[in-house]
Amino acid sequence: MYIEKKVNGLGKSGEDYTADYLRNNGYIVIKQNFSNRFGEIDIIAENDEYIVFVEVKTRRLGAMVTGSESIDRYKINRIRNLANDFLSKFSSVKPPRFDVADVIYDDTNNKFSVNYIESAF
Repeated sequence: MYIEKKVNGLGKSGEDYTADYLRNNGYIVIKQNFSNRFGEIDIIAENDEYIVFVEVKTRRLGAMVTGSESIDRYKINRIRNLANDFLSKFSSVKPPRFDVADVIYDDTNNKFSVNYIESAF
């Protein structure tokens, strides 16, 4: 899926692109950039079945490492701690799911694409 979007900050633009992608696929975006002492979750959304915590990694086309490859155990534990904190403040009856949006930006065409990975960890 490609759409045109002006780049204001590559990471922020990737997050906005992913939020639009989620909305277009039936999700409700609850919060972008939820943060606490553990760090930040890029997007929290929900669909009919899950409350979804999304880590967005944006890279330029041709980058040596994909965004999803850059997520290590330390980052996964931080995201889980953030999710627990969020759920302690804003309870949900839906089970959590942890997804990754691997966003690619093509400088030549000024376009984004996303490889969206459900249940990434």
